[in-house]
Amino acid sequence: MPLFDLPLKQLQTYRPERDEPPDFDAFWAETLRQARRHALKARFERVNAGLRLVEVYDLTFNGYGGQPIKGWLLLPRQRSGRLPCVVEYIGYGGGRGLPIDWLLWSSAGYAHLVMDTRGQGSTWRKGDTPDPEPEGANPHYPGFMTRGILSPQTYYYRRVYTDAVRAVEAARSHPAVDAKRVAVTGGSQGGGIALAVAGLIPNLAALMADVPFLCHIRRATEIVDSYPYHEIASYCKVHRDQIETVFATLSYFDGMNFARRAQCPALFSTALMDETCPPSTVFAAYNHYAGQKRMQVWPYNQHEGGESFQNLEKMKFLEELWG
Repeated sequence: MPLFDLPLKQLQTYRPERDEPPDFDAFWAETLRQARRHALKARFERVNAGLRLVEVYDLTFNGYGGQPIKGWLLLPRQRSGRLPCVVEYIGYGGGRGLPIDWLLWSSAGYAHLVMDTRGQGSTWRKGDTPDPEPEGANPHYPGFMTRGILSPQTYYYRRVYTDAVRAVEAARSHPAVDAKRVAVTGGSQGGGIALAVAGLIPNLAALMADVPFLCHIRRATEIVDSYPYHEIASYCKVHRDQIETVFATLSYFDGMNFARRAQCPALFSTALMDETCPPSTVFAAYNHYAGQKRMQVWPYNQHEGGESFQNLEKMKFLEELWG
């Protein structure tokens, strides 16, 4: 795939106007207030995963609506004192899989919490968390992008972002975790979720967002025809009378609006040939990001981004922060 988006020099200064609803902060404050009316009830059940150097816990906690959300917590067996923790969110369509899928951060000496994504986990890695759809959810294009999209109250990612905030709270509740040193990370959908969490939790230690999805969403639907953004375009193609309603809802979930509120140190990445999360959409969020930040650019890569090379950058980033 050749270069198709703006030249890098223009990307570095690309800071489009944000479409932010006037009640954005009130909407999210009320959403999280409602979620916290339900006790977190984080349950960590130790399991034998066949790993001699890593302790594994099967995690269940109450997310949006008090609904149970699954995850894994991995801890290095040899540790002293409370550990910094990396909370990780998963790419589109994937679930939490098995503990052996998630050995990087515990091997590096960190606590590592992986959140299952409600309703997902049947595309490329198994998931274990259902998504009870709310009453009145609209007909939607196959996938998750248009579930409940006619209102921010019913939209799918309202539930996911709320789960993600509660996942950080679950991590902080474990006695092995240093609650002041919690970073969030993820790639693609996971990167978009992590960015939202950084905008919703004021005292995170760090954000690491790889080729993040769910940023500058309307532009993405207009310049690429790839999934998952294609789901939105296909819905709008049929529901011609609902286009502005769709994008009014999405403005409550766009990474640019969370970026303006996020203050923790951040490492972003983008790939200049990425047709799934176009680089201009990533830079749009990055250039609005309020905290200290750095962008890692992979010039000849598509949506795979930096893969292991990016993991090395993330490890160095946390080493610089935490020593």
